[in-house]
Amino acid sequence: MLVKRRLILLSSAAALATGSVAAQSSDSGGPAHAEPPATPGSTQRKPAPRDAYVYIGWPQDGQVITGTRFKVWFGTRNFGVAPAGVARPNTGHHHHLLIDTSLPPMDEPIPNNRTHLHFGSGQTETVLELLPGTHTLQLLMGDVDHVPHDPPVVSKRITVQVRAGRAPATMATAAPP
Repeated sequence: MLVKRRLILLSSAAALATGSVAAQSSDSGGPAHAEPPATPGSTQRKPAPRDAYVYIGWPQDGQVITGTRFKVWFGTRNFGVAPAGVARPNTGHHHHLLIDTSLPPMDEPIPNNRTHLHFGSGQTETVLELLPGTHTLQLLMGDVDHVPHDPPVVSKRITVQVRAGRAPATMATAAPP
């Protein structure tokens, strides 16, 4: 199921310098990261299938995007997606989109903040709005408790260049890897 979320983000450089990153979800009117926190003491990592992987389908690495608002879609192979709090066999559980940040510790719940966006309803796409500049995007699957799997199911980290402009970025049709 595809669910759109509208996210407004400021560049991570400005965010780190000023602490003023904003993220909103039009689905609920509240912060995109306003999910229940992971259960304390639930950091035991769950196994992932050996052939499971996650990918960002669009934008692609090195893409120059004209317009600060653009769609990001992502997917999984050999692993399912489920909403947060629902335990299902062979699910990677749900996506976490990391924006302008490195991977978190693998033995702890994935942080729930403006650079680690949780897609706890099982979404596979979103609309981001980023300030002009260079940004990195990466996906990390988390289990029902937001803890990365063992081994971690993580996408390639991509870099995109966002340029100011009125023209919306068009989503190219790209086949999954």
